Amino acid sequence: MKKVLTIMCASLVGSAAYAADNCAAGKTLNEGVLTIATGNPAYYPWVMDDAPESKNGFEAAVAYAIANEMGFADDAVTWVRTSFDEAIQPGEKNFDFNMQQYSITPEREEMVDFSLPYYSSAMAVLTTQSVADKVGAPTLDALKGLVWGAGASHTGASMVGEVISPENDVLLYNDNTDVTAALQANQIDAALFDLPTALYLSAVVVENGALLGQFPAERSDNPDQFGALMADGSALKPCVDEAIQALTDSGKLAEIEAEWLQAATGVPVIE
Repeated sequence: MKKVLTIMCASLVGSAAYAADNCAAGKTLNEGVLTIATGNPAYYPWVMDDAPESKNGFEAAVAYAIANEMGFADDAVTWVRTSFDEAIQPGEKNFDFNMQQYSITPEREEMVDFSLPYYSSAMAVLTTQSVADKVGAPTLDALKGLVWGAGASHTGASMVGEVISPENDVLLYNDNTDVTAALQANQIDAALFDLPTALYLSAVVVENGALLGQFPAERSDNPDQFGALMADGSALKPCVDEAIQALTDSGKLAEIEAEWLQAATGVPVIE
C-alpha cells in the first residue's frame, strides 16, 4: 500500500512539474518561482488582513488557484507590492503578473498585457442601513418601491429601468459624487454601482452605508472585467490564460467568487 501511495504522490508531483516545464519554464522572473504582485496595502475582500500569502480573499485565492493550475506549488509563489498606477505603466516589471482589480480596457492594453478575465463585476445595490432594515430581503418587488438615483451617463441608470422597473422615476445626477450625496441626504433610497465601487462607498463614503444585494454580472450589458496584468509582450500570458480558462471551465472560479464576494461580504445575489 505504501508503494502505491508513493507512486501516486510521485505522479502528482511529476504532473505539476510537467505543466510548469511545458508552459512556464524560462518565462518567469525567477526559474521555478511565480512572482505575483498586489497592492500596498491590499484591501478586503480582495485580500484579507493585507496578507495575500494566507490565500484568504478573492484575488489571493484566485492567484493561488492560477499558480497551482500552472504547476506551481504554494511555496513556489512569492509576493511583491506595487501601487496601482506604477504597475500599469509601460516597461519592465518586478512581477510575473499583478492582481489589483485591473479593468481590461483598450487604452491600458496599449501599455501592458492582460490575461483572460478572472472576474466580471456584478452590479450592487448601495443604500443606507436604515433603508436596508426596512427592505429586509432584497427581492425585486421590494426594490421596485424604492426611490432610485443614478448618474445621468452611468450604465446603472438604464439597468435600474430595465431590470428593476421602479414605481418612481429614477432621479438623475451629474456624477457619482452627487448620487452618494443624495443618498446621504435621504433624497434617494438606493443606487446601483459595480460591486468593488459599492463596497468602497458603503465602507468609506456613505455614513451607515449598506449593500442590499448584487445582480449577477450577466444582467449587465457591459460588465467591468478584471484581468491579471503583465508586462507588454509577456511570454507568460498564454500560460496564465490557459490556467484561467481551465479554472473557469471547472467552476473553480465561480466557487471562489461565491466564497469571497458573496458569503464573506454578506452581499447576496438577487435573482
